[in-house]
Amino acid sequence: MRAFALVFLFLSLWPNCFVLAATNSNEIQTQKSITDRSIAVPQWEDWKRVFLLQDYNTRIVILGTTLLGMSAGMIGSFALLRKRALMGDALSHATLPGIAIAFIIATSLGLNGKSLPILLTGAAVSGLLGIGGILLIRNLTRLKEDAALGIVLSVFFGAGIALLGIVQQMQTGHAAGLESFIYGKTASMVASDAWLIGSAGLTCMLISILLYKELTLLCFDEGFAHARGFPVVLLDMLLMGLVVVVTIIGLQAVGLILMISLLVIPPAAARFWTEKIVNMTVVAVILGALSGMIGSAMSAIFPNLPSGAMIVLVATAMFLFSMVFGIPRGILIRKLRRHELNTKVNRQHLLRGIYETLESQGRINEKQTVESTFVPMSTLLKMRSWSPAKLKKIANRAQRDQLVVSLEADQIRLTKAGLLEAARIVHEHRLWELYLITYADVAASKVDQDADAIEHVLEPEVIAELETLLVRQSTAGVLQSPHEIEIQQEQANSHHSGTRRAT
Repeated sequence: MRAFALVFLFLSLWPNCFVLAATNSNEIQTQKSITDRSIAVPQWEDWKRVFLLQDYNTRIVILGTTLLGMSAGMIGSFALLRKRALMGDALSHATLPGIAIAFIIATSLGLNGKSLPILLTGAAVSGLLGIGGILLIRNLTRLKEDAALGIVLSVFFGAGIALLGIVQQMQTGHAAGLESFIYGKTASMVASDAWLIGSAGLTCMLISILLYKELTLLCFDEGFAHARGFPVVLLDMLLMGLVVVVTIIGLQAVGLILMISLLVIPPAAARFWTEKIVNMTVVAVILGALSGMIGSAMSAIFPNLPSGAMIVLVATAMFLFSMVFGIPRGILIRKLRRHELNTKVNRQHLLRGIYETLESQGRINEKQTVESTFVPMSTLLKMRSWSPAKLKKIANRAQRDQLVVSLEADQIRLTKAGLLEAARIVHEHRLWELYLITYADVAASKVDQDADAIEHVLEPEVIAELETLLVRQSTAGVLQSPHEIEIQQEQANSHHSGTRRAT
């Protein structure tokens, strides 16, 4: 009976399930059609209109954001090298109460409270007070700079949110739009705003160019700059003042929350492309300009996308590309260099292992010629923590370089070029061992492992200097080993000390 009741209940509810599914499907289709209608797919005319700058407002916005990106890229380069990148974040958050207070005072005096110069003046005053608070906390207490940044950032931003709540309840003045300074509202930029951003940004760039040498010295060696008589405190205050100006003029474009991205991301991305600060500054300016230009253009093409967020996302995409494909410091080039170094180290260990095996067996005479060059692969396996497959791979690479000849019967021998290279490697290894024993007081039993860690990156100039410091122990071109060479052989039951397994 219970089974019959369940079946009856299922059959009675089955048509309702179809009805419910159909209803939900219709609702979903209706919502999808509404969504499809709300998303406007840009046409070719839209792309043409934006990239050819046919609209007046588009020209104003792209010009303003491009100039902002250029100035932020240059000033941010010095702030990043000075390790003051987060100072801009705290500064941007500290401007919010100044904006609210400026609106309240201007409205009370009967002025236009939403005038951009008035609001930016209040933001500048509030930002300077925030920097002063950070300096006071850092200098008068034992708290570190990161704690001072966190305190000022949270306190000022909380005070700004509270003041914005008071502004919304005021009977006089129209406070709508003040919250755009939090997230940015590039589309509302007018010609006067663009001129303000351009003039202030270009002025900051000009000051940075005129004081380029001093700011560079301040970022890299503050102690040396102070010893040379440069006004370190004044230069530091000037740099922070430039950060204040760039941050203030960027509030209208990307907002106080995202402004830190324009100060940090372009210089950080430029760091992957160069090792020189001049080139880094130029690349940061270019990346900052492209971020503002492309981000604002994408926002104009897709009206539902906010400009500030698009500018930051474009800058982030450039940073990710630079991080992966940057020539001097990118991930790929570093991986490639590490692979080349490991290949070089393994090849040198192979050649040195063959040479020392022959040397320990007395098969290398004083003229550095080999009487019998065949060495079993099994002997080399016992010298280092190599697997047979890895040793075979290393031997094949050395054979392609014409340094060794690998035989099928588990034998390997040095070529003439390989013997010369192996002699050079052994000589430099023992030269570094002798230096560590003589000048670093490293025990002879442990010096082999320490020499393995550094010998592969020694420059020729360092080798020449070592040879002038140390007494040559051999006239044949290769120093004698300062410690006993212990090599396991199949014929002898000696045990290796394990020092050659460091790699």
